[in-house]
Amino acid sequence: MRLWLQLEDAWRAVRAYRLRAVFCALSVALGVGAITIIVAATEGAYKRAYDIVDRFGPDAMLLLGESEEARATGRRERSITVEDVEALRQAFPTAYLVVPMSFRGGIIVSYRNRKHQTRLTGTTADYSLSWSWPVTDGRDLTEQDIKGMRNVALIGRTIVQELFPDEDPLGKSIFVRNLAVQVVGILEERGTTGPGHNLDDRIVMPITTAMKKILNEKDRVQAVRLRFVDPKRMEHFEAEVRQFMRKRHQLQEGQPDDFRIVSPKEIIKFLVALTGSLVVFIGITGLLSLVVAGFVLANLFLLSVSERIPEIGIRRSVGARRRDILFQFLSEAVALTALGGVLGFGIGLLGGPLLKTAAEFPMHFSWRAFAVGMFMATLVGVLFGIQPARKAAAVHPIEAVRKGS
Repeated sequence: MRLWLQLEDAWRAVRAYRLRAVFCALSVALGVGAITIIVAATEGAYKRAYDIVDRFGPDAMLLLGESEEARATGRRERSITVEDVEALRQAFPTAYLVVPMSFRGGIIVSYRNRKHQTRLTGTTADYSLSWSWPVTDGRDLTEQDIKGMRNVALIGRTIVQELFPDEDPLGKSIFVRNLAVQVVGILEERGTTGPGHNLDDRIVMPITTAMKKILNEKDRVQAVRLRFVDPKRMEHFEAEVRQFMRKRHQLQEGQPDDFRIVSPKEIIKFLVALTGSLVVFIGITGLLSLVVAGFVLANLFLLSVSERIPEIGIRRSVGARRRDILFQFLSEAVALTALGGVLGFGIGLLGGPLLKTAAEFPMHFSWRAFAVGMFMATLVGVLFGIQPARKAAAVHPIEAVRKGS
């Protein structure tokens, strides 16, 4: 009962000093809002990373025929040969899929009077299985399509919308550049992976047809997708593939790789690093805001103690103990910062979508964001409210009553 009365007194004091309460709560709210956005951004980045890994395949690896140096300078390299692909199949029986790919953007496809610029991928019959990307209408590519260099293709939903808005594309012939190609299947809709990268805007053809008739490639492919039986050993498989390719390409110790490996671990590292810079910036801003809020709180409460000495004296004279006064003032500080924490979480909820829209940054609000914000707010209340509360508790009751009179 005594504790409840002390809390009621603290809340009445907060309401009595409204202007002070507004300044304290707003200063805390700004810091908590930034902290809330940090937690939401971090969780959003990890969620996006694991979503991409699930889509990429936790048991999958992508071997690209370009080095890191070539990628950085914009040079085109094709270091992976058709013989390399066959050697990988023979050397890694634990890889249940080894799928070569050649691709190129900016390919014009047309049907009657409609044209569309898209991305061409040349691959084998295991393409949709290797990416867990089913063909929803029609059929998949077959080994006969690959061996016979047939002019057939799978198309994404974007091409269906652009070239066939009012009719069924299956069985129709479209022109890929100047080559007539029959549509035999439609890939399941996948959406986008980021700004400007539409997964459904593509056409998939037999790699033999694409290389010989469109891309003018003889024996080199741009990428190989591998899927392994045991996803728990992906780091081990990555090291083995790197060692195998270096040996095949006769790279000496100290020479950089002339290829690049993309694995689930690399995807997570990339997205977490991307998140880090923003988290550091907002984190520093949020912590500084909370420290400033703490000093505002401490100064206002020290001023409040001087103003409320008569009140403290009366309470002490009617039986209030030092710890009661200490608890009351500390409760006021925590109540104000908790109110600021709730407001800060609201600011975070409003600011998060703005950040997501402006920077295409993944945000995910959960109970953790609210819990971290409230913890930080309460911590500020306790740390910066303890000194004014001690000063109030140390007031001598007789001197306080005399000052009041």
